This record gives sequence, C-alpha cells and structure tokens, in this order.
Amino acid sequence: MNTEFKPVREGKVRQVYDNGDSLIIVATDRISAFDVILKNIITNKGAVLTRMSEFWFQFTKDIVPNHMLSTDVRDMPEFFQTTEFEGKSMKCKKLTMLPVECIVRGYITGSGWESYQKNGTVCGIRLPEGLRESDRLPEPVYTPTTKADLGDHDEHITFEESVDILEKLFPGKGASYAAQIRDYTIRLYNKCAEYALANKIIIADTKFEFGLDESGNMVLGDEMLTPDSSRFWPLEGYQPGQGQPSFDKQFVRDWLKQNPDSDYLLPDEVVEKTAAKYKEAYELLTKEVF
Repeated sequence: MNTEFKPVREGKVRQVYDNGDSLIIVATDRISAFDVILKNIITNKGAVLTRMSEFWFQFTKDIVPNHMLSTDVRDMPEFFQTTEFEGKSMKCKKLTMLPVECIVRGYITGSGWESYQKNGTVCGIRLPEGLRESDRLPEPVYTPTTKADLGDHDEHITFEESVDILEKLFPGKGASYAAQIRDYTIRLYNKCAEYALANKIIIADTKFEFGLDESGNMVLGDEMLTPDSSRFWPLEGYQPGQGQPSFDKQFVRDWLKQNPDSDYLLPDEVVEKTAAKYKEAYELLTKEVF
C-alpha cells in the first residue's frame, strides 16, 4: 500500500517526513541565499548533499554517534521508492534537537572578517592582530548561534549564552550539554578539515547540529559538511589577503550581490556552474565519481 506522506516540516531546501519511529529527510534541488529560496533549482544538488552527509557521518562515527539509519529508499516506505526521492532521502533517528547551531571557523572570512576589521573580534572573541582576509586561524574558533525559524535570522551568541539557553530547557544539564557540543564541534572540524586539506579542499567554516536520543545520548543530526552548510575553498590557488573562489553557494551569493535587481532568478550559466561546483567538491572529497 503506497501511503501518502506529507512533510511535517519544510525548510528552505529540505523536507522532513514523519515515519513513525524515524524521520525521512529529503534534500531537494532548491537553493537558498540570504534566507530566500531562489527561483531556480540546481540539478542533482539534493543527491550531492545527501551523499556527502552520508560520507561524513560514516567518517566521523568514531567521534560521536549520528542520526543516519539509511540512504537506501528500499529501507523506506513505498511512497519514497520513486525517482523523485531516490538518492535525496535519508532515514534518520528521531532526536530532541538542541536549539543551538554549532558554528566553527578555521579561517577568517565572511561576517567574521567584517567583524574583525571593525574591532579585532569575531562574535566577541578577540583574535590576533594583523590577520588578512582568508587567513587560517591559529586555532578553530567556536561561535554558536541561535537556531532560528524559517524566515528569521540566526543570532550570534556567546558560549555562556548557549549554556543559559540549554539550562532553561534541560535544568542541571545546560553547562554539560553546551561543553559537549562545543568539544564535539571542534573535534569533528579538526578531523574533517585535515582530511579535506589532504584532498585539495579547505573547509573554511561549517556548522553542526546536535540532539538527544531517547536514552539522553548526544547525537549529531541534520546535515554534515555539505556545500550548503560550509565554506569549501579549492586549495589550489589559495591566497590569503583576498576572498577565495569556492565550491559552495558563495558563488551564488556573490552573483546576487552583483545583480541586486535579479529578483532571485539565476541565469542558466550560474545554475550550471553551481551544479558543477557541488559535484566537483563531492568527487574530490569522496574519491567517487558522482
């Protein structure tokens, strides 16, 4: 029986379906920038994101458990066993997600660079003097944010504020949970950034999200180290002191900044180049032909 499923939650680029004791997370081919869903789709983007998350979840399961159960639609209800969902769907454990996005920055760029130019800090954390745009930081910096609803903006918070947020939800455990997710974030970034660098990609920054399983264990959820949640730069040609070309949607953001009257509609060549960048990053990192 092919039961009809409807998303119980829909983000800018992903749909979440309730499957009883699990969730089915579908990465669509939509793309967003500046908190707006663009009018184009990026061919195969959803499949690239799903397979890349799958790769990283396997690669880091020795550090922290993750929510992935399967990416094979044969392990999912019949509704998902179609070309629409093939390759884009991940069956996952249900978690109580923590309302903190765990941002880690290994290089100074983006909003961090803008902040540093003003006052020498990133999210209130003082950095060494004399850094250039895109410089590698002496140590990765953990800069958490709130987890905003669709249409709202995430807000930067301090580690202490993350403790307070978690303490209100989990009395007596806020400090422990905040420290756990910070430490896991740094460990995950260090392992994956080192691996990526050996495969000609710089992970400038990324974000992780965590939740608790039914036994109260900390589990890595959401997506992981995709071009949507990270800044990927090619190692070849990397040159501090300027912005870097990227494998992620920064290319789309840059085009939109240069074309403010575009009404969030990309030309075909930008769509094709973006799709190619996602695919190239996947192949470099996984050593698999997409």
